[in-house]
Amino acid sequence: MIRLGLRLSVAGGREAIVRLGVIAAAIALGVGLLLTMVAGLTAVTAQNQRYAWLETGFDPTTVAAGQDPGGADGDVPAPPPAPADPAGAPDDGKAAVDPLWWQLSADTFEGKTIGRVDVATTGPDSPLPPGVDALPGPGQYVASPAMQKLLAETPDDELAARYGSPTNAGTIGDEALPSPATLVIIVGRTPAELSQSGHAVQVTSIATVSPDACAGETCAVGLGMNKNAVALVFGVVGVALVIPILVFIGAATRLSAARREQRLAAMRLVGATPRQVRTVAAMESVVAAAAGTVVGFGVFLALRPLVLQIPLTGSRFQAADYRLSPLDVVLVLVLVPVAAAVASRFAMRRVVVSPLGVSRRTAPKDPSPWRLVPFAAGLLWLAWLAVAGPPSTTGAQLTSYLGGIAVVMVGLVVAGPWLTRAGSRLLAVRTGRPTVLLAGRRLGDDPRAAFRSVSGLILALFVGTVATGTITSFVAERGPAAVSTQAGNVLVKNLEGRREAGSTVTVPGSLVSDLSAVPGVSGVAVVHTGPDAQPEDLGIPDGLWGHPGYVSCDELATLPTWGTCSPGADVALVAFDPTDDRTGVVWPTADVDPASLGGLDTLGVGVQTDGSTAAIERSRTIVEAVYPGGMTPYTVHEEQSSSTSELAQYQRLAEVIVAISLVVGGCSLAVSAAGSVNERKRPFSLLRLTGVPLGMLRRVITLETAVPLLAGAVVAVAAGFGTAQLFLAAQLDYDLTAVGGAYWASVGIGLVVGLGVIASTFPLLRRVTGPETARND
Repeated sequence: MIRLGLRLSVAGGREAIVRLGVIAAAIALGVGLLLTMVAGLTAVTAQNQRYAWLETGFDPTTVAAGQDPGGADGDVPAPPPAPADPAGAPDDGKAAVDPLWWQLSADTFEGKTIGRVDVATTGPDSPLPPGVDALPGPGQYVASPAMQKLLAETPDDELAARYGSPTNAGTIGDEALPSPATLVIIVGRTPAELSQSGHAVQVTSIATVSPDACAGETCAVGLGMNKNAVALVFGVVGVALVIPILVFIGAATRLSAARREQRLAAMRLVGATPRQVRTVAAMESVVAAAAGTVVGFGVFLALRPLVLQIPLTGSRFQAADYRLSPLDVVLVLVLVPVAAAVASRFAMRRVVVSPLGVSRRTAPKDPSPWRLVPFAAGLLWLAWLAVAGPPSTTGAQLTSYLGGIAVVMVGLVVAGPWLTRAGSRLLAVRTGRPTVLLAGRRLGDDPRAAFRSVSGLILALFVGTVATGTITSFVAERGPAAVSTQAGNVLVKNLEGRREAGSTVTVPGSLVSDLSAVPGVSGVAVVHTGPDAQPEDLGIPDGLWGHPGYVSCDELATLPTWGTCSPGADVALVAFDPTDDRTGVVWPTADVDPASLGGLDTLGVGVQTDGSTAAIERSRTIVEAVYPGGMTPYTVHEEQSSSTSELAQYQRLAEVIVAISLVVGGCSLAVSAAGSVNERKRPFSLLRLTGVPLGMLRRVITLETAVPLLAGAVVAVAAGFGTAQLFLAAQLDYDLTAVGGAYWASVGIGLVVGLGVIASTFPLLRRVTGPETARND
């Protein structure tokens, strides 16, 4: 029977070949999308591993003590105790390692983050970071290809001067770069320079543990994704994409199912046993699935260059990271054909039980209202989380929420036939037009098949609604406050961390004049502090806060968005908070001699620029030359962009998921619609012979799709907003924010495109409903 099944798959004439090719092509697309998703998840993990070496020198005791893990200025690891002298260490069989001075900091250029590592060797056996053949010496640097290109294209006074205008000593290899566009530079220094910086640490090894594989208290913050973020990406992608793709593959395996049922029923009538029929059916499915799976790898290879250009995690993947493991290949090659065979054997149960019933095309039973139970159970699951509160651990939260959403998605698919049946009854009751009656009768006879064709789009609408509602509300709650263009263009160097760490921070006399000489700079203000600067003396309006400090009124006048002095005042007592727009705020007068400000500690420096790249970057370079290391100077616009980077990553992930879901849903609809027309070519041909015009048949097909599509869309959108609200209330205590017109426009376009897919089957309807079909079929 196996050989007979293989023979029937390919030796049934042109119809069998076409059927096999269409099924294989549909499965190939589904497998290609599945492999694309699997490779993407592999790339997320591999990309995160490339951040491991940047964890070097991080001191976990700063977190344990409740301090900012960024160190004194917020982004540099605090120095741990100096390592023991290797020469005095016990002999454990390992070669001695010369300690390496290591200082990690973040730089910025045109809103892009630059990873900067200053190093100084203490001997020939200092540890090497990955991708580096030799560490740079004083006055040298090694950099990533993207960083080398940026240095070559940028004037020295805007970028290279920050690093002392060193010479290029090599290129950092791909194994150390999370992305082809990663900007990283390793600058050589002398041990004397770094030992006095206050930010450098001595290390004897390079970190190898990625952010997702180490505990929160032993990883630097802001480098890569921690394990919770990785779990979120895996969970969301798995739930939101795996189910629609599996629905699509299932729809593909059912192409021409009715014709196949009739042929196998005839085999039962001439004496074939149930086991033989199942074997033949399974072999037909396996042949198509195996061919589609192999071609699916070709689809994956075709999609791979496109996916490599998408910054899913905020950065593009390295080509070597976006790959399939041998286990992935074996699992897909084996499981997809096996799943197709199992699905085929299950689908042929009506043939096995009652071949005469299949031959006569008896209508299946009406779907029961019990089909609504899984859908309701998923919503009740999420409602319980909203009432009881989220679980205590992140892993349990992901399991709970994603599990509830998965149940709702499955419930939508299960409840769809019942909704379709309800819609068909409304059609039959409220109209007497033949087109509507024909469509209603078809929907009432087989609501499962009618809903199956649109289930992919329904799931896409649900996924898109949940993602849009959640992200829109998240951004509304956590998005940065709007500031004026003038306030956003102020470049700030915050030195509060250095002062609290015990360092005396003064301002060189030439700093203000050097900054004022930069084209595009219209003002410079330095904020100082002292023992008499007390918060209670500020008397600032409600809603404003900051560190108390003194500023010269002449300098403050050049930065109007920082506030103004009282009339006649020489020095003002201000609340230093660079992220706020303080336009119109009048600060109290400070009883401080302006000439004595230069001897006080410095809280920060503000530079009013015109927003041009040259003005911002030249000013940043001058400030970094005076205050190297620590937090890079930033504009308010850059600070806001950095604070919303995580939101942007989630938004990008949501957009990718919605796009793929819509593509999968559209493909499911196209495959199911074409299969439905082909399976019913005989009854349609008979209707045409009795005088039914072709236009009426087209309207019937359109209605058969529109009813379950619109009914399911209403339920999916409502369930999506409900799911988003329950998640926001349970996890974040937020309320759902109204989505914009772009969402509703996309929903409308999606529904119109779905109907357009149905219209694309009309030429096929004309070809397969001619008189010869009724005569020969």
